[in-house]
Amino acid sequence: MSRFGDPWPLMSNSRQLLISLCCAWLLNCSLQLYYKHNSLFLSYQTRQNVEIFVLVKCDSYSVISLSVDVTLEPDTAHPNLILSNDGKQVRHVDIMHGVPDYPERFDKCASVLGKEGFLSGRFYFEVQLKGKSKWDLGVARESINRKGKIRVSPQNGYWTVGLWNESEYWACADSYVLLSLRVKPQKVGVFVDYEEGLVSFYDVESRSHIYSFTGQSFTNRIYPYFCPFSNDFGKNSAPLIISPVNFNE
Repeated sequence: MSRFGDPWPLMSNSRQLLISLCCAWLLNCSLQLYYKHNSLFLSYQTRQNVEIFVLVKCDSYSVISLSVDVTLEPDTAHPNLILSNDGKQVRHVDIMHGVPDYPERFDKCASVLGKEGFLSGRFYFEVQLKGKSKWDLGVARESINRKGKIRVSPQNGYWTVGLWNESEYWACADSYVLLSLRVKPQKVGVFVDYEEGLVSFYDVESRSHIYSFTGQSFTNRIYPYFCPFSNDFGKNSAPLIISPVNFNE
């Protein structure tokens, strides 16, 4: 038995088989079109990683071994951001709080980083977006400029996707990419493979791939990145919420 114990003590063999079959079908549907347009640019290892994380919600052991417990770092938070006591939620308010102007704090961009950075390996986390009309999230390198106006892009040390103007989804590549999504994501999963230079985003509830940055070169520590944007007179007041990875979803 795994040192984690049996995560499915009540699951019947027939249910396990059904889940496996569903996962195989979802994997094929989700990746068929993506591979058609990107096969020349994806290495074999990158393909494996993309496949793994379409399936990650069907494999409790993958979730246990690769999900990380992300907590927000208050010393990086813009003065207009409010963090929950447990460090799992962030929202924008109109009142700027009197906080020390640390070098690591964002002073113009309404952003915040996770506490723990990563120099190697693979990791995965999920963020709830319900009620948001604008947001950015992903990862950023430790050496990013946090002062003044910021253009999020890989060249500047950011690998993110976001929702702008209530209905436009963008991948913030060096040349921004407008994404065509069939449904509005309510929860997004972020997967990083440091050595492979891969950052992938997934719609958790529809179990579909959103976008991947491939062939990136990570040279220093990278951190989870969150930008809830302005509350827009209450229209965008809902928080970004770091959610526990739930195998049952």
